[in-house]
Amino acid sequence: MVTAAQPLPLPLHPSARLRHLGPNWYAAVMGTAIVASAGVALPGSAHGPRGVLAAVWALSLLLLLVLLTARAVHWVRHRDQARAHVLDPAMAPFYGCLAMALLAVGGGTLTAGLDLIGTRTAVALDTVLFSAGTAVGLGAAVAVPYLMAVRHRVEPAQATPVWLLPLVAPMVSAALGPLLVPHLPPGQPRETLLLACFAMFGLSLLATLLMLPLIFARLITSGPLPLALTPTLFLVLGPLGQSVTAVGKIADVAPGVVPAPYDRGLAVFAVLYGVPVMGFALLWLTLAVAHVVRARRQGMGFSLTWWAFTFPVGTCVTGAASLARHTGLAVYDALAVGLYGVLVVAWLAAARGTVRGLLSGELLAGPRPAPVAPASGTGRTRSGAVR
Repeated sequence: MVTAAQPLPLPLHPSARLRHLGPNWYAAVMGTAIVASAGVALPGSAHGPRGVLAAVWALSLLLLLVLLTARAVHWVRHRDQARAHVLDPAMAPFYGCLAMALLAVGGGTLTAGLDLIGTRTAVALDTVLFSAGTAVGLGAAVAVPYLMAVRHRVEPAQATPVWLLPLVAPMVSAALGPLLVPHLPPGQPRETLLLACFAMFGLSLLATLLMLPLIFARLITSGPLPLALTPTLFLVLGPLGQSVTAVGKIADVAPGVVPAPYDRGLAVFAVLYGVPVMGFALLWLTLAVAHVVRARRQGMGFSLTWWAFTFPVGTCVTGAASLARHTGLAVYDALAVGLYGVLVVAWLAAARGTVRGLLSGELLAGPRPAPVAPASGTGRTRSGAVR
């Protein structure tokens, strides 16, 4: 008879409960911050009360501070496990989430959080978080692929959209950096930051274009992802929506920062690039939804991968809103509002599941042994680990 595996009981000591706290938890910060930022980006008559959006941003800041503290304790008390995460090809890419969490909360200070903390404080806080997030993001974009090449042992059939996470982080910098440009001294400081954002747009885009064929080929040749990983298909929307947002934001602040005719050229590029990429994002969204519906019917339960439903969709909201500004088409306003509705529902589902998992202890429990059958005549047993 096979007995069902049960979650390992949580250790009693508070610091010991953090042993299995990985960098993937930063996805909850990203997903919360984008609800506020995307809400502010909606058309004037559609965005929610600024007070509510400011409260959501404040929640994301609180979550960031709590997680940064918990992860610091994790590195001090459980250094062996922290190093194991770095050397784990399934966990290492989530270090991109740390960078994006810093950037997402930082960008929110100058949008949703501005009325709450004031311009001066918002600029100072965003400067710190943007600088730290960009440094971590650029480091992850180099270090994680390097480790995958020289330390990790991965096969093409193991490719998942999670591999995109460290490569998308510089794109988030590219999209949020322009918010700081007007607060720099005129002249070279502003132009340097703006063109640095454009450079990060390019490096992230080209790296993503190298990785996407591996992910799509794995999906076509090796079949659907495991049920728990199916939500990660939404991660592909991240570089798509964020890149459209980035070129739009860069074009918005280009006049007076870069010389003519480059300022006008950036505005043209925002439309010529944004329209087809948003079209592909909608195609991928439809494909991802179909896979999730299939996985749900086959018994997919809640896991932290559900946070993949939030931030990537939020980037498509801001991307659609950017296209609405640059084209004047009402259809993009409607698309932004519709996608924002999806984002809010996804955030509520992910937040509810996370709170329930924390209260039950399941999300912080260690890996569970797979069910083991009694020894048969051949003496063979089944073993493994389940997160």
